[in-house]
Amino acid sequence: MIDEKQEEAEQAAPEDVPGAPADGEEPTDAEGLRARLDEEKKRAQGYLANWQRAAADYQNFKRRVEGERSEVARLASASLVINLLPLLDDLERALHTVDSKLAGLTWIDGIWLVYRKFQAMLENAGVKEIPADSEQFDPQVHEAISQAPGDEGKILSVVQRGYKLGERVIRPAMVVVGKKEQGTGTQEGEGGDGAAEEEKREQSSGSDGD
Repeated sequence: MIDEKQEEAEQAAPEDVPGAPADGEEPTDAEGLRARLDEEKKRAQGYLANWQRAAADYQNFKRRVEGERSEVARLASASLVINLLPLLDDLERALHTVDSKLAGLTWIDGIWLVYRKFQAMLENAGVKEIPADSEQFDPQVHEAISQAPGDEGKILSVVQRGYKLGERVIRPAMVVVGKKEQGTGTQEGEGGDGAAEEEKREQSSGSDGD
């Protein structure tokens, strides 16, 4: 008897609350539907926001990885080029000191060919020589090792060539920079003393003639 009454109470419960859905059932009244719709909208917006954050995080991660990969490749290339440049310098110095009597020999021409291939390989890798000879001194790409009389701030000679890898300076050009000479008071004084002595000599000559 008790069980039958409980069953009847449970069956009657949904009817006692109008519009109340049973478990797993959708609401049937307008208020319930509106509440469910709002709830689903909020849930969808949450899913969209999470997806957008995940997509942005992935794009940032992808860009960071690509940037790091490119930087590693650039550093590896720069390190290789820096180690090769002294060999290029030695080869260039050796070729420029070859005796003129040996200049026409086949093996000398072969070494020049190797040197030009070396230069072409560096150019293909993005290495460019920094213009220096007769250029205006630029501390961003040039390194002054001494000064000599000449046009102020103009490069007079190149001691060691400089190079760039792309837009990055991997070795500045070592140069001699011109410095304008200034007249000194001592020189003027010496000139004055010379004129005075000349005048004395002329006076002395005139006295002897008399």
